[in-house]
Amino acid sequence: MRLPSDASEPTLHCNWQLLQLSLSLSLSLSLSPTTQTDTLCMMVSGQGQCRYMLARWQYLELAAVVCVWALAGGGGLISLQGSMAQLPGTWELLVESAGIASMHTAVTRFGTVVLLDRTDIGASQIDLPEGKCRDDAADKVLKHDCTAHSVEFDPSSNTLRPLFIFSDTWCSSAQFLPDGTLLHTGGDFDGFTKIRKFAPCPPQDGTCDWEELNQTQLAAGRWYASNQLLPDGRIIIVGGRSQFTAEFYPAGPDSSLLDLPFLRQVQDQQMDNLYPFLHLLPDGNLFIFANTDAILYDYMSGSIVRTYPRLEGNPRNYPSAGSSAMLALDSASGFADAEVVVCGGAQFGAFLESDVDRPAGGDCGRIMATDEAAEWAMEEMPFVRLMGDMVILPTGDVLIINGAQSGAQGFNLADNPCLNPVLYQPNAAVGLRFMTLTPSETPRMYHSTANLLPDARILVAGSSPHYYYNFTGPFPTQLKLEAFSPEYLSAGLADLRPAITGAPEVVEYGADFEVHFTVALPVTGIVEVNLLSAPFSTHSFSQGQRLVKLAVGTAQPSDSTSALSYSSVATAPPSSLVAPPSFYMLFLVNQGIPSVATWLQLVASS
Repeated sequence: MRLPSDASEPTLHCNWQLLQLSLSLSLSLSLSPTTQTDTLCMMVSGQGQCRYMLARWQYLELAAVVCVWALAGGGGLISLQGSMAQLPGTWELLVESAGIASMHTAVTRFGTVVLLDRTDIGASQIDLPEGKCRDDAADKVLKHDCTAHSVEFDPSSNTLRPLFIFSDTWCSSAQFLPDGTLLHTGGDFDGFTKIRKFAPCPPQDGTCDWEELNQTQLAAGRWYASNQLLPDGRIIIVGGRSQFTAEFYPAGPDSSLLDLPFLRQVQDQQMDNLYPFLHLLPDGNLFIFANTDAILYDYMSGSIVRTYPRLEGNPRNYPSAGSSAMLALDSASGFADAEVVVCGGAQFGAFLESDVDRPAGGDCGRIMATDEAAEWAMEEMPFVRLMGDMVILPTGDVLIINGAQSGAQGFNLADNPCLNPVLYQPNAAVGLRFMTLTPSETPRMYHSTANLLPDARILVAGSSPHYYYNFTGPFPTQLKLEAFSPEYLSAGLADLRPAITGAPEVVEYGADFEVHFTVALPVTGIVEVNLLSAPFSTHSFSQGQRLVKLAVGTAQPSDSTSALSYSSVATAPPSSLVAPPSFYMLFLVNQGIPSVATWLQLVASS
């Protein structure tokens, strides 16, 4: 990338809003990649040194900053040219091969990560412990299989441990139970009605493994369903291919299914109702989004409370592969407001016609789901994207990562990988909410995942766009594990990063509790205390993802010998409607800089 000849002049100013306009302009004009001007620094006189806007703090001065000019490749698809060293965020390779391509990923309360693939694809690239093999006469590929299709990854040591899972987990769903056990449901073939459990253990233990429940199974087979932990500790399991019902775990005495005709009504020729987006609102009802429509669902009575306006544009659910997240629930509003964002997705027909070149959508809809007169507000991302993963960060910002810019979800159905993550800042002014971040060198296409780690990095895994493992071609089966570090983890901000020195492990709803921490520079305002759930990431949706911003008092010096040791008193969520009973990552956030999390379990009053 070429710097403008006068980039060092003190009259230059890089304005993020103008840069965003330049991205839009490059699309509308369909600029050729051969355009001579491959860099642009937006100039505004009298504004001092060239700068650019970072995610959660104000303009920072740089010795030299390049404002990237986005060139449009064929069909109006963005292709950022040249070095991206000046964009926020960094990438690191953690493991060259996890042995499996993880299409399902979840972080446990011990900080370990459970990775899952299918079982009906033949041998993986990691062996089971000696003496263990999977003998399945129903397996269509390999009836005697001594390789693992699930592994446990420890980010603290970058080590792997093979796990044994028997039934097929292809396109399944999961949630953590209140005791921290991962409840995993459904799949294909012999996994269609299966229920499995993984009770995690400390990494030094190394004995925990999958348990298949042989005496209990789903009331209906579920493939491409979504799960959500409820305030009473049950899990609701919604939808699936040709399945227009919901059910609970544990099931009631009659094990009856809840009829959900909404899922049938929104199904189109290419389905577009699979892996529905579920968000538990703080009023206890369930926001269910499928295709382009959404309802507020009372799962206790099985009735629809509200039908929301249609989200115009592309279909958003599998196989059209948009993504969704519920923004932070905040004590400042009494936890009464819940906003949902739905972004991206494939054009209708891309899946039916196997059109890998059909551009994805680039719009996002945002709605105040708790408002009786809710309407969608539309925004445009810097990139068109399908199969993107939306990860809520400790700050409340949302990272949009992975995916492609054309095609649809499915095997060999997408092209033009979207390598640049994007940061969505929901509290910024309209038009300034999106920020383009440092691109990956690894395409993460179909069957990719992204999960927040307790150290505030984002673990990126998977990409298996082929029916079987295939390590050739432009988008090979991807076994690498990588981590993306947002700008808040940069070394230059380390003096603002709080370090938790003491916090409770168990807290009752509504209780006040104290968190002790240190920080290198004096605290000048409120240090946030935020709780983040550990979701189950699969197929562009993180099931059960939730951020709760607690009420917290001003940080007080807690050690007379050190002005840099503090304590803050926070108040736990008032009820399980706001945060279902479970284990949460507790982050402190100081001026936009998060700590490493500790784990806190929310429980009902004893």
